[in-house]
Amino acid sequence: MYFLEVDKNYFSCIFITMFALVDCNNFYASCERVFNPNLHNKPIAILSNNDGCVISRSDEAKALGLPMGAPAFKYEGFFKANNIQVFSSNYPLYGDMSTRVMSILEQFSPDIEVYSIDEAFLEFKGFKNYNFQDYGNQIRKRILKWTGIPTCVGIAPTKALSKVANKIARKFPEETKGVYVIDSEEKRIKALKWIQLNDVWGIGCGLQKRLGAKHCKTAYDFVQLPDDWIRKQFSITEWKLKKDLEGIPTIKLDEQKTKKAIATTRSFETTFSDIDNIKERISTFATSCAEKLRVQKSSCHMVIVMLSSDRYKKNAQQHRASRIVNLPYPTDSSLVISNCAIKAVTSIFKEGIKYKRAGVIVTGIVPTNNYQLNLFEHENPKHKPLMHTIDKLNTKYGDYKLKIGNQDLERTWKMRQERLSPRRTTNINEIIVVK
Repeated sequence: MYFLEVDKNYFSCIFITMFALVDCNNFYASCERVFNPNLHNKPIAILSNNDGCVISRSDEAKALGLPMGAPAFKYEGFFKANNIQVFSSNYPLYGDMSTRVMSILEQFSPDIEVYSIDEAFLEFKGFKNYNFQDYGNQIRKRILKWTGIPTCVGIAPTKALSKVANKIARKFPEETKGVYVIDSEEKRIKALKWIQLNDVWGIGCGLQKRLGAKHCKTAYDFVQLPDDWIRKQFSITEWKLKKDLEGIPTIKLDEQKTKKAIATTRSFETTFSDIDNIKERISTFATSCAEKLRVQKSSCHMVIVMLSSDRYKKNAQQHRASRIVNLPYPTDSSLVISNCAIKAVTSIFKEGIKYKRAGVIVTGIVPTNNYQLNLFEHENPKHKPLMHTIDKLNTKYGDYKLKIGNQDLERTWKMRQERLSPRRTTNINEIIVVK
């Protein structure tokens, strides 16, 4: 038992531990509204890379029937007819606003798991005699006051239940004021009976179909299944989810881990049938991967290069291929990774093919300061200080002023962003001017 009931209407909770899920409401759209108050209460749609399809919608846009993933070119008429404000993805702005929100959350608990760009789990250890309803309200008010981003907060004895509580807070904003606390057995059961199986965190389409055969429609139906049957039919993951939904903390906060693979894949602005242009693009993608490795202080053992023609042009000759390069030693050097990638793409290139997309993936990732040394082969010791200097100067002056020799110095890959809003918080030339 995780709570102490004081009277019928109020709980002053004494918990061993509690979890909160803080989720930013319509995060991308909310970021746009922070710096443009004229957008409040108006339908907003945010487009994916290259202005391809809708990846985020405001509540007003959802109410108009705009579906997630709607292709932008097919919905131009719909946008205009319904006066929907459409924006290109402004990732520098969204990333910076996310960092600000997460830094505020760290003030409420030292135990935090950043789950995505717009949501995070908090664990409250030793928060005795806390009124978590008030604490959740404090979290919402501080984030809204300091960043302008609206949030919903779900608090419960486990991570899975905090997800459920958050959905209730989001679904019923008037009744909950954006904060819902599951702090009693009665509330837990009521919440599980309310939430449908397809809305439960961790239950995908495949698992939902299998559970449907057992007549499971809600989370409550799921937790009624025997533990032994769950372990036998599924895995430890599903069993942990069941325990969490029962109010028994089983799923812990994830520690921040380095990525197991880093990828840079792009569609070209036009098709390329010459090897020189493709080599330049591959070099740029490989350099991007190397920079990401250095940011997380990692090195890679393997480079994968992919190249493909335009699959939508059915009448054109098609070719898709990839090549794996195993490195003799782990590296984070842009020079080494780029050279390996160029050799790989040269070996798979075919004359006469119009290529539209390419990518570089680095994997076999290990910590840069802790890996097995090779007695006979090793990286040029000059690469480390050189990469450090390049990163430092590019960070200081921006826009990749320094590039390696096989990159085009005048060329920068740029997404199609015809509806891009200013980068209000990350570019000094685009900050708000008060007149």
